[in-house]
Amino acid sequence: MLKMRADAQKPGFIPWSVKEPNVELSFPVKFAGMAIRGLFLMVLVAVTARAASPQIETIWSVFETPGDLIRVVVGFVACAWFAAHIFIPPRDPGAYKTWLYLGPAILPFALLCAVVVW
Repeated sequence: MLKMRADAQKPGFIPWSVKEPNVELSFPVKFAGMAIRGLFLMVLVAVTARAASPQIETIWSVFETPGDLIRVVVGFVACAWFAAHIFIPPRDPGAYKTWLYLGPAILPFALLCAVVVW
């Protein structure tokens, strides 16, 4: 028979909402997670800026068609959002580990996407 935790008997208990105790991460893990996250967000800003640029090379041509104007405005807002998140560190210690483990897998694909889009 399975043993249940004492918390599990409380009404409204959700197992994934239980917080882990405050775990202190080592500096290399925290630094690597932040570096990979920052690089990924920078690539995301570059790809978004390139995709949101107007079809004609000058920025003043954006006023000729409403589609270009909407794309540039939405792209600017998205780039500003991603750039702001570069400077906002994750609150959860597990997020640093997630970026450390997942980052080397998705960062090359993000760079490849940036090269193809550019």
